[in-house]
Amino acid sequence: MNLESTKLNLRQLRYFCEVIDAGSAKAAANKLFIAPTAISMQLAQLEETLGGQLLDRTSRPMTLTPLGEFVYPKAKELLAAASRLEREAGSMAAGKLGWLGVGFTRSVMISVLPEAVRTMQFAFPDVRIDLVEVLTEDQASSLRAGSIHVGVARVIGDFAKEPDLSYTPLFDDPLVVALPMHHALAGQVSVRASDLNAVTYITYPGSARSHFARQVLALLAAAGSTPRIGYEAKEIHTALSLVAAGLGTTVVGRSVAMTNRTDIRFLPITDIDAHSRVIIIRKADRAYPISQSFVDILQTLCASSEP
Repeated sequence: MNLESTKLNLRQLRYFCEVIDAGSAKAAANKLFIAPTAISMQLAQLEETLGGQLLDRTSRPMTLTPLGEFVYPKAKELLAAASRLEREAGSMAAGKLGWLGVGFTRSVMISVLPEAVRTMQFAFPDVRIDLVEVLTEDQASSLRAGSIHVGVARVIGDFAKEPDLSYTPLFDDPLVVALPMHHALAGQVSVRASDLNAVTYITYPGSARSHFARQVLALLAAAGSTPRIGYEAKEIHTALSLVAAGLGTTVVGRSVAMTNRTDIRFLPITDIDAHSRVIIIRKADRAYPISQSFVDILQTLCASSEP
């Protein structure tokens, strides 16, 4: 069957399903306030399009043929999806429903993002929020593709800004070291980069596209530290779990300490000057009121309670 030339339509599917649900073509016609001949004509056209009979008309009441048994549940799903599409599209056109795609780097899910999403859902219950984990390095392409409207990213030091994107600072997030709670260094109020030479180091994330691990190691090296890398974690949660297990240390943004973990001690590194920053990235040429509302919520939360 050539789908581009098929005459299959939702009315035919609806009439077919109504016949099954009502028990007969006559009952379906009464329910739909149409003539039984109209239903018979639409069913015949549907069967011609599909290339086989859907109903065994020799039995009383009519029963589904094998083809009918195959088509019926799929027709019900298609009709439900079409109804949902019509309803949601109408609500969106009327400004009653919206969609917001938020791309995020994993570390902000530990700190600022959950509360912002909860606040957004409370303020805009009819907006569907899709959260998509996207490396900072990949958020620009996701924004251009339209799969997200807002990117929440982490950068260290200077970075290249692309002309078709806008960048909004959210908060500075100084780098801190995460140590096992019972490690000898955990009793100090701060550490120097060189203190980490005696501790196994855990890098993350494992993606070759991410710059974060290389940038942190470069900052440590500039401060005179040469950490001994013992583990490479794919993402920050794994890295912190390895720290908690006493297997080493890693460097994270200070906002990660908001988790209030009792098995990890977070300490400032006194001789690293560069801060990481959490920023918001959006397309510069597209005004999207829902995304602005979300950005306002993020900024308000960060201003009222510094991460």
